[in-house]
Amino acid sequence: MSNQILKVENLRTYFDTYLGKLKAVDGVSFEIGGREIFGLVGESGCGKSVTALSIMRLVKYPGKIVSGKVFFKDEDLLEKDDAAMQKIRGKEISMIFQDPLSSLNPVLKTGEQVSEVYRFHQRFPRKKSKQESIVMMELVGIPSSKSRYSDYPHQFSGGMRQRIMTAMALSCTPSLLIADEPTTALDVTIQAQILDLISQLSKRFGTSILLITHNLGIIARHANKVGVMYAGKLVEIADVESIFYSPLHPYTAGLLKSIPKVGHKERLNTIEGVVPSLIGDFKGCRFYSRCDRRKDLCASEEPSLVEVEPNHKVCCHICD
Repeated sequence: MSNQILKVENLRTYFDTYLGKLKAVDGVSFEIGGREIFGLVGESGCGKSVTALSIMRLVKYPGKIVSGKVFFKDEDLLEKDDAAMQKIRGKEISMIFQDPLSSLNPVLKTGEQVSEVYRFHQRFPRKKSKQESIVMMELVGIPSSKSRYSDYPHQFSGGMRQRIMTAMALSCTPSLLIADEPTTALDVTIQAQILDLISQLSKRFGTSILLITHNLGIIARHANKVGVMYAGKLVEIADVESIFYSPLHPYTAGLLKSIPKVGHKERLNTIEGVVPSLIGDFKGCRFYSRCDRRKDLCASEEPSLVEVEPNHKVCCHICD
């Protein structure tokens, strides 16, 4: 694991509901290398965000990490106590959450919230923390950072708040940055600016990124490797070129066919059917009812994620 920053093995996170156990993450495994951007893509509700929260050990009741291993720099995070995880979060592993307005404290000055990261993890005195915070705010493109240090979150636009979240996440130059839908509710121009900023800063600081999104255009532009998630499981993992030019799993192929193209006048392709319920036990492939290439084996036996081509893994009986 010399060049591996993160290795997730058979991670399972379930939620207790009145209908039974909801298997939000059910046997997920993947790896992220040094300075790599790993894109985790899939439709809403497939388990992307729960995977990220499980890595950070931030899953709240009624959710529970049932089993698995999360190796960060060869140490299993699931075996660490809360005190040890507090030292890792923000310093070694940072996370940018979906909604910057709800993630920032509305009654604390924005600069103070950035400064707090330096005081807690770097043990900097208040004056130096403020100086470093202003520098970082300038680095992420906040104009007049010195004067805006004392502004509150509601005084910033959505794009500026996301830049503040990026400043907080990268202030301690973490080894791994988890960006969970970092451009939610932002217009297209601001989306591009935020994502370019994250990519540039990750290269500058040597940070690996787990980029979570349902936007395949973002994945194509920024990711090195891609994991496609469906109904709590990873169904395909490969480099970005292989995913876009030679997808193997029927679900991945369906997603790519549904992307609108300039000049396309025909009706867009759709994946028929609905996502199966994540409550209870599964029998067979989770994509079986929606797959146009299914066979009898798919209905009775659940496929495993196997490498069918060099560095290309797929969870499908047909491809296997």
